[in-house]
Amino acid sequence: MSDFIEHCLERVLALQVRLYACQARLADCTDTEALHDLRIALRQLRSLLRPLRGLPAVDALEQGAAVLGRISGPLRDREVLLAELVRMDLAHLAPVDQAQRASGYAAIAGSRELADLMLLLDGWPANWREAARQGQLSDIDKHTRRRLRRQQRQLARALRDPAHDRHRLRLLIKRVRYAAETYPEQSRLSKAAQQRLKRAQSALGDWHDCLQWLAQAQAVPSLQPCRTVWLQAMQVAEGRADEALLALYGDLPNAG
Repeated sequence: MSDFIEHCLERVLALQVRLYACQARLADCTDTEALHDLRIALRQLRSLLRPLRGLPAVDALEQGAAVLGRISGPLRDREVLLAELVRMDLAHLAPVDQAQRASGYAAIAGSRELADLMLLLDGWPANWREAARQGQLSDIDKHTRRRLRRQQRQLARALRDPAHDRHRLRLLIKRVRYAAETYPEQSRLSKAAQQRLKRAQSALGDWHDCLQWLAQAQAVPSLQPCRTVWLQAMQVAEGRADEALLALYGDLPNAG
């Protein structure tokens, strides 16, 4: 196999080991970083696989990681909200207690979605090697570069759209940034450009968090005292995001 094909195989195997460790930590129900680490591993797996879509053994695995990411999202959102309330010295206002969070951790550790993903990962090495033997991965480097250029063009167009959607920009920036971290040679984005992407993602992430917390405050009366602080924080994050987005124009010049 080529070095690139072997690199993809080794990366997936390393992420599988990390996911097994996260599953064990979640099952223990006491590790407050386990879910965050699981989602980072899922994100890295999807960033590795997304540019390879359409190649053998890829699509089902990428979809399995996406499904697990979706079902684990709400619990992670509650963790982030709790961290914000702790920062504000208002942890007693959290709508979910420790027992409920522990139950959520155990549910994800024992979920069918995680079990299915692990089965797919078990079959990945044999499927990937067989695809390589049959010559189905002969253009993988070119395939990856083409997909990454397409992602960058999508972001460039979205940046220049006067009616741009911050939610969509956040998603596109995450994809381009994580792809550049995973495939630095193929993405051809400089370290400086990646740092600008990171700053934009951070500002948009802060804005998104505030938006979610404000929605929670609408539904949960105990969170009402936080509304003013979160509204102000959202406005600050919007300003930071607008500045960071403007700084990306030079890194992503091709809007056509």
